[in-house]
Amino acid sequence: MNSLAQPDRPERFDLQSVDQTALVDAAVFDYGGVLTTPVRDSIAAWLYRDAIEPASFSRTIKLWLSRSGPADTPIRRLELGELSIGEFNALLAAELIGKDGGAVAAEDLLASLFAEMKPVETMFDLVRSLKNAGVRVALLSNSWGNTYPRDRIDAIFDVVVISGEVGMRKPNPDIFVHTLDLLDVKPERAIFIDDAAPNIEGAARLGMNTALHTDFDSTRNQLARFVPALEINIDQH
Repeated sequence: MNSLAQPDRPERFDLQSVDQTALVDAAVFDYGGVLTTPVRDSIAAWLYRDAIEPASFSRTIKLWLSRSGPADTPIRRLELGELSIGEFNALLAAELIGKDGGAVAAEDLLASLFAEMKPVETMFDLVRSLKNAGVRVALLSNSWGNTYPRDRIDAIFDVVVISGEVGMRKPNPDIFVHTLDLLDVKPERAIFIDDAAPNIEGAARLGMNTALHTDFDSTRNQLARFVPALEINIDQH
C-alpha cells in the first residue's frame, strides 16, 4: 500500500456536493455591447461605409458624453426621450464632416450607426442559464432610439427598462432604484452587467454588485462567482 495514500480524501470532485446557493437574487443586463456585438465595431463600419471623418465623430461624442459637460447635451436628451430620432440625427449630422470635407446627410443616421450591431447568442443563453438557476433577470438600457427586438427580450427578461421610456438614464441612481423596485430586490442582492465603466460605477455606488463586460467568458466567470449553479451547469455539459 502507498504510504502517502489518504483514504479519507475523496477520489474526485463531486459537483453535486457543492453549495449551489446563489449570492444574488437578480441579474441586470445592459443591451448594446453586452447582449450584442460591440457598438464600437458597428460605429467603425458605419464611419467607413458612409465616408465620415472619424475624428469629427469622436470629438462630438466625447463632448456630449463628458462627465463634466452640461446635463442637456443631445445624447442625454435623446436617452431621456426628450429628443426625437430625427432631431438628434440633425444635430449629429451638423457636427460631422465627410472624408471629402463635405456635409453628412442626417437621414437615417442613427439607423446606419447601429446597422452592424447583432445579438450575441451565447449571451442570451447565459441569461437563460441564470433564469434556470432561479435568478430573476432584467434588461436596463440607455436608448439612442434603438429598435430593440422587443418580442425576444420581453419573452426572456422578467423586467425591461429602457431609458427613453421611463425618462431616466444610467448612471443616475434613479433608474437603478426603479429597476430594483420592479424586481423587488435589494441592491446588495443584485448584480449589474455593463460594458461602460461610468454605468458600473453608478450601480456600485448604490450598493449593487457589478461585472464589467468585455466578452462572454469573462462575464460568465464573474457571474458564476455569485451563482455557483451556473458554473456547475456549464461544467456538467
